[in-house]
Amino acid sequence: LAQVFAQALQRTPRCLSSIFLGEMPCECQWGLSSLFVGAFVILAAGVFTFFPAFLGLFDYPWYIALCWLWFGIGLFFFVIGCLFELMGCQKAGRWHNAKAREGDEDSVAPTPYIMINA
Repeated sequence: LAQVFAQALQRTPRCLSSIFLGEMPCECQWGLSSLFVGAFVILAAGVFTFFPAFLGLFDYPWYIALCWLWFGIGLFFFVIGCLFELMGCQKAGRWHNAKAREGDEDSVAPTPYIMINA
């Protein structure tokens, strides 16, 4: 059983460990994922801040501090995602259309279709 488990662990992609090793077998989109996660957390913190700010509900200092904490976490992820995308840290992989960017010199344009009148 331990041998089967060890073999299964070897086959599964591990994004975090592969980043530290310089490999990326699962080709995770860290920049886009961080952007979306950060935006979602910022919006969620805004929704939870709406209650004490406008309705007077949950007007506790610890609740407001947690809202600021979650806003900070979301802002961190959003900024990291922006930096990751703007600096081009994402390696080209199967998600990038490298063939279309390079332009294939060997290919010939397809012959146009001509309709024959009967």
